Amino acid sequence: MTEELEKDSTRHNEKMAKKKAARDKIMAGKTIERGLLIVHTGKGKGKSTAAFGMVFRHVGHGLRSGVIQFVKGAWGTGERTVLEKFPDLVTIKAMGEGFTWETQDRDRDIAHAREGWEEAKRMIADPSYRLVMLDELNIVLRYDYLPLEEVLEVLKSRPMDKHILITGRNARDEVIELADLVTEMEQIKHPFRSGVKAQAGIEF
Repeated sequence: MTEELEKDSTRHNEKMAKKKAARDKIMAGKTIERGLLIVHTGKGKGKSTAAFGMVFRHVGHGLRSGVIQFVKGAWGTGERTVLEKFPDLVTIKAMGEGFTWETQDRDRDIAHAREGWEEAKRMIADPSYRLVMLDELNIVLRYDYLPLEEVLEVLKSRPMDKHILITGRNARDEVIELADLVTEMEQIKHPFRSGVKAQAGIEF
């Protein structure tokens, strides 16, 4: 190794040592452990996929999760097929019949949303569930299928160790304000615009 390379390596090591010390100091102050309200929203793809990733992570740790699918319940998905192999750790309730432009029946959509919400409240109150995923709840709230104040009150009064994960476009400002973690998926390109249909393993 040349002298100049040795100097570069030394500078790099010193820089990384300082970064590690700073990082360790930050991490030492992070001592709180509690349930989080997490929101995945935005026009980009991947909101539910990322949420299911957290469910899979809970399975890996032997922690129990509940999933309520408010809108996409009529679809068969790869995630559901896999997670149904872990009935002791994951409960999935498909409560919807598809997107609103497919059902074209507001009263029925509201009835399904209420049924799903009642099941969601039972899961949230059940201490055996560490994580409850409310897939497309943002859509339900956007169309006023459930009273926003009722949903907010349940979210505010959830057990301290319960993680709640909400997905869907157009999250209400009140939900975002209440949340601990909010991620917005931004769409830059989408194959649908080029005539590519939804495909197994990618969209579902």
